[in-house]
Amino acid sequence: SSYQLSSVPLQILFYINGIYYIFYFLATLAMIVYKSEAFSYPADFLAPDLALLFIMAILEVLRLYLALCFLRGSKGNLTEEEAPLGLSLVITVGSVILSVYFLVWQTYVLKADVILNALLLFTYGLESVLKVVAIAAFV
Repeated sequence: SSYQLSSVPLQILFYINGIYYIFYFLATLAMIVYKSEAFSYPADFLAPDLALLFIMAILEVLRLYLALCFLRGSKGNLTEEEAPLGLSLVITVGSVILSVYFLVWQTYVLKADVILNALLLFTYGLESVLKVVAIAAFV
């Protein structure tokens, strides 16, 4: 008899996090543009902030690709393979560090930045716990 070990809550969270990250990226980009116009944003800091946001977007695409079902077939959770989920978990660490940067260390931090990043960090934490549980079930 075959048992399904993939995690439905994890799969739902991947989907929600993917949608939320699109909103997060666009909102953060808009806020960086706003801050560069409304405040005396040092030119030396604008480019790195934008570059880190785009690096974070690339990491997010890789992280979710390793966990979700795309054109070339299922990865991670759906195929019940621990390696793609483990790699996705490692990439999550980089995304968490960048989120903390935007929460604490970027040039100007608005209340909206705090709210957006706190929610993102919460979803990363919940997703990481569910990934560890799923990996343990697969092994």
